[in-house]
Amino acid sequence: MLEIAELADVGSVFRNGCHIQTFAKGTKTDDEVVELMIGREYKHVFPPKPQRDRPPAPVLAIDKLSWGDRLHDISLAIGKGEIVGLGGLDGQGQRELLLALFGVLSGCSGTISIDGRPVHINSPRKAKSGSLRLALIPEDRKTEGLMLPMSVRDNVSMASITKLTRGITVDRRAEKSRIAEMVQQLKIKVDDTAKPVATLSGGNQQKVVIAKWLMTEARIILLNDPTRGIDVGTKQEIYQLLRDLADQGTAILFYTTDYDELIGCCDRVAILYDGRILRQLVGAEITERNIVTSALNLPLEGNQRPAGATA
Repeated sequence: MLEIAELADVGSVFRNGCHIQTFAKGTKTDDEVVELMIGREYKHVFPPKPQRDRPPAPVLAIDKLSWGDRLHDISLAIGKGEIVGLGGLDGQGQRELLLALFGVLSGCSGTISIDGRPVHINSPRKAKSGSLRLALIPEDRKTEGLMLPMSVRDNVSMASITKLTRGITVDRRAEKSRIAEMVQQLKIKVDDTAKPVATLSGGNQQKVVIAKWLMTEARIILLNDPTRGIDVGTKQEIYQLLRDLADQGTAILFYTTDYDELIGCCDRVAILYDGRILRQLVGAEITERNIVTSALNLPLEGNQRPAGATA
């Protein structure tokens, strides 16, 4: 949007293959352009957050989690039905935290508890198994989330294939039914799930990644900047999906480099700085000014929490 404002004399908006409107430079605000792109009012992009009288019961709790020189004494809890955001400047340990929770990193210290019980997660297989049921939506869908030459069907069922087997064979009828449910739920635009996933648009590829993990019936979802590089309309669908999952009791830890997403989607935001949680913002504290100020390790105005405090 900044580049369009700086470089373009005339702008045109296309949506779903159709020309929507052409306008001269300076005649539309950013919000008005976004509304043309998604076909609805910008204020409706983020679903409303629930009002809670008390904090939800913790599902995932982290106590003094450390890893090398990248993570230092991370302590954080995510409640049932809560969306907790990870903020801060890019590269402050957010990705490493998600990878550590999913069992990708070795040599971590500290304690991870689920439902109040300490657990040892030493591999992604352990993370997604049994009563733990974690899922990680990775940063790069093309290299970490998908097998591009394989079909949409195979990609969607990949993480949950053990749930779809009978003996040594895959129950193709059950697989087809569950995949059809996912395609409908996430509004994946594909006319034949036998097509290679590489033929889909970036937004639909990301929906396939999410569908793959929803098929595992995860109760804790870790998201690593999932909306980067996809269109605004698909982003809005993902925001609604996250809120729907949270309303159903899923605990969500959501890292994003987009401040609007932290403000619009998250019930709490933990700001990381140099591998540490510097500050947590709650409710009305979640503003762009507070997020940027915290990310730069500057004091907040007023009588707000000092650096290093947690909620």
